[in-house]
Amino acid sequence: MNKKTIIGVGTLILVVGVIGALEFFKPERAPGHIQNIVLDTNARSAQKSVRYDVAKEITTPDGFINSPISGIDQNEPFSLGQYVGKKVVLIEFWTYSCINCQRVIPYLNDWHKKYEDDGLVIVGIHTPEFEFEKTLDNVQRAAEKYGIMWPVVLDNDYSTWTAYKNRYWPRKYLIDIDGFIVYDHIGEGGYEETEEKIVELLNERKQVLGEAGRVFVKTGEIEGVQNVDHEKVATPETYLGSARIQYLVNLPSHSCLEGSCAYSFSNMEDFRGYELMGSWKLDSETATLESGTGAIRISFTASKVNLVAGSNKPVRAKILVDGKETGEVTFTEHDLYNLADLEGQYGSHILEIQFLDPGVSAFAFTFG
Repeated sequence: MNKKTIIGVGTLILVVGVIGALEFFKPERAPGHIQNIVLDTNARSAQKSVRYDVAKEITTPDGFINSPISGIDQNEPFSLGQYVGKKVVLIEFWTYSCINCQRVIPYLNDWHKKYEDDGLVIVGIHTPEFEFEKTLDNVQRAAEKYGIMWPVVLDNDYSTWTAYKNRYWPRKYLIDIDGFIVYDHIGEGGYEETEEKIVELLNERKQVLGEAGRVFVKTGEIEGVQNVDHEKVATPETYLGSARIQYLVNLPSHSCLEGSCAYSFSNMEDFRGYELMGSWKLDSETATLESGTGAIRISFTASKVNLVAGSNKPVRAKILVDGKETGEVTFTEHDLYNLADLEGQYGSHILEIQFLDPGVSAFAFTFG
């Protein structure tokens, strides 16, 4: 056997070994992965299969908003699989009464406007935190309120959330042209990094599809951004339902966690948490005012106070900060209501909501 033959056989053995290694380390594709998609079998996809998971398909959806397929109803079903090999997909797990999710929406809207024509598709997976967020009409109303033009899928049973092993609102996953999850980001922030990755993947898409030109990061003012100094927000999200209750200062007895009780404010001037006044019924998600009038007061260190709440009929309320009336709110649809905005002045205060009508259901306080 001459020298060239030996080199040729050695090269062949090396190639076979590399292919075998790639197949050995290639992750198994469990049920729920995008089906009927033939991924490119070239070296690029083989290398990615070692590093990244394949994107999961939408599972058992409970409704669609802004369907991206032209010529059909906006609530017509669609799949993620239809984009593999054609588009770059940004998946956003969110729920509409989540303040952290709301603060991300302006960036998503901006990316949709700037990069849709370059091959970006944003898909919102709406996985509800509260029962009222399972209603399609409520999510549709929220999408209109926040100017959401990208497709949204209702994930009421958490099946898509579970397929992605997600645990957070909000969370982003970027899926490349070959159908791999190549980037994810938890929570707010990281906007520059995320946009740079979007542009990188859009340029890879152009190269794969043989399209001319390049995509560049497009700068400009983003509408609707809420700036928050998270280091100065010291009060955690506060739930009023019995399943996650932590900071209720004046609970009369543990039996009140499963029914109706009368509450009175304590005489404490300096307290940490919140108090109820009036007759309130607690269930796993909410505290519902049963008496004709009532109140909630909460201590906070932040610049903004929001309350997730709603009512089947209008409920009027006065808002006081440190004993001074600052405004009025009427609670109607189940949504997130801003109660106080100190315009970037962070500090410790006490907010009081004086309800003038019965029937309001309060779910959670959030802060900014």
